[in-house]
Amino acid sequence: MFGCGVLNVILFGLAASSALVIGAVAGAYWTPPKALLASALAFASGALITALAFDLFQESFERSAWLSAIGVVGGAVTFVVADALLDRYIAKGGSNVMAPNSAFALLAAVTLDGIPENMALGVSLLETSGSGALALLFAIFASNLPEALGGAVGMRQQGRSRGFAIGVWSATAVVLAAAVVLGNFALSGMGMEEWPLAVLLSFAGGAVLASLADTLMPDAYREGGAWVALATTAGFLLSFVISEI
Repeated sequence: MFGCGVLNVILFGLAASSALVIGAVAGAYWTPPKALLASALAFASGALITALAFDLFQESFERSAWLSAIGVVGGAVTFVVADALLDRYIAKGGSNVMAPNSAFALLAAVTLDGIPENMALGVSLLETSGSGALALLFAIFASNLPEALGGAVGMRQQGRSRGFAIGVWSATAVVLAAAVVLGNFALSGMGMEEWPLAVLLSFAGGAVLASLADTLMPDAYREGGAWVALATTAGFLLSFVISEI
């Protein structure tokens, strides 16, 4: 029983993080059309809206309203501060598929919201129903793939080598896969009503929400225009259906 549980957690972690490697390899050798990348980012944004609203913040709020409020604000503030510091030290680039600074901003976004998000995925595997974990896995994968793809393209446009782009995103994938395992086993001994879970889930939701407003949605709209709203809607709908199955 224990071994099967460990294997299940590891597989979920690898599945969620594999999108980073896939996206990085694709972006290292291929520059996608702007409209395609914009649509993928918008689709991921919609999927993440479902995940942060129902699988992260709602779960946190039901456990502790005031802790969930603290967590969501803390996650948003942490992301905004980290992103502002990043912008200060990385020069702005051109207006191609992804500006060079945007490539590293995406890397920071994936790492910052990805750690609590993937820990939350590990925690969700402790629940008897697997629908929440499956929906969250889908949302994480859907967001990681275009982010890594666009980030790798941006790094190439900045003059970085293909190996550098693949290596950076692969290392990030390892860290985030480990976060799934850490989240599962760190909280497996605690009751599902304990305060660490409320804070963790809401912090992840706040970081995701800030990254949507700061990075994903602006990038998608800039490159794809108003039509990306349809892709956002599709991502939200599909993720919501998965969470309800």
